[in-house]
Amino acid sequence: MSTPDRYDIIIAGAGMAGATFALAAAQGGLKVVLIDPQPFDAQLAPTFDGRSTAIAFATFRMFDALGAGAAMRPHACRMDRILVTDGHRPGAASRRPSSALLRFDADEIADRTDGEPLGYMVENRRIRTALAGAVIAAGIEVRAPAMAKSIEAGPGRTTVTLIDGAVLEAPLVVGAEGRQSPVRKAAKIDTVGWGYGQSGVVATVSLGRDHGNVAHEYFLPGGPFAILPLTEQRASLVWTETTRRAEALRAASDEAFHAHLVRRFGEYLDDVTVVGPRFVYPLSLQLAEDLTAPRTALIGDAAHGVHPVAGQGLNMGLKDAAALAEVVIEAMRTGEDIGSEIVLDRYARWRRFDNVALTAGFDGFVRLFSNDLAPVRLARDLGMAAVNRIPALRKAFMHEAGGATGDLPRLLRGEPV
Repeated sequence: MSTPDRYDIIIAGAGMAGATFALAAAQGGLKVVLIDPQPFDAQLAPTFDGRSTAIAFATFRMFDALGAGAAMRPHACRMDRILVTDGHRPGAASRRPSSALLRFDADEIADRTDGEPLGYMVENRRIRTALAGAVIAAGIEVRAPAMAKSIEAGPGRTTVTLIDGAVLEAPLVVGAEGRQSPVRKAAKIDTVGWGYGQSGVVATVSLGRDHGNVAHEYFLPGGPFAILPLTEQRASLVWTETTRRAEALRAASDEAFHAHLVRRFGEYLDDVTVVGPRFVYPLSLQLAEDLTAPRTALIGDAAHGVHPVAGQGLNMGLKDAAALAEVVIEAMRTGEDIGSEIVLDRYARWRRFDNVALTAGFDGFVRLFSNDLAPVRLARDLGMAAVNRIPALRKAFMHEAGGATGDLPRLLRGEPV
């Protein structure tokens, strides 16, 4: 058996959540290693997969604090306004939308956010490359492609044996490898969840006119349809449909797909051109029953996978990363065992309620809006109209979307750990 290589933390998954946590932990003085089944060059390559993410302004503060924000900013589009409309069958452009419309404007909370937007739209490929570049600049060790053959938690340490025979040891292993997390499975942490029978059709389009940094979200019986502003007068379309219809849209000709877009959004998509291929992603909910196990912690999609209706999935995962980093760094500085149950329980208590509450909230939101029953439509339209007329409620929603509420980790306040 080879001599083990020793670290403070072994991080499984070098994607956005794993890389962010690695940067935060290394900034605090911990020796970490990232392992990932994909070559790390794949993170550095700006491979187009159609996906973009709404980054809360508090999350962007963390990227700046970790040295990754500067590389993202040229590719980040401000979202200064969000317009939410309850649409009608068969499409939002087929008749006038409901009078129930929500308008969120960053100017309303500018006095408390130093002029920050409601969020930034950034293509995932730009986030990945910025974080990967920061990982390299920080000198963090990356083993990729590499996969764990076995993960064994023992007294004082966890031993990870890789498929190539290398043996790694650390007091703590962090699972950040997504919904199928091998670390979570090795720790015997169960999940609860269900599919929605929906898929998200994702495409990037070039617009014939300036989007004005406005995000539009129409709630249709089949699911939400969002037009999200990107740089260079482009937009990301996230079109939720039943899985059967989504697959049909992916298989449709360019002409047929364009005709469906115009039917949904009419004049807003004037002179629109689809840039690149279309992608279809099945939508489901998955929540880990525990965030920790002996010498193990979960972050990101390994801990929770949510419907993209509010665009908060990645922000939730990055808040996990910030909270866990803060907990283990403080434990290290006071001489505690960073993988001990008492330390990991602090992380779990910090993040458990927020994760469960947001996951349940998003699920309820999807079920409320993804139907066309007249009583339900009336109730939600009245609710939207009420929120639109109460400035305090609108401001509360905007602060929540911006990630600036609750017990924030220092990184989300823009402070180093």
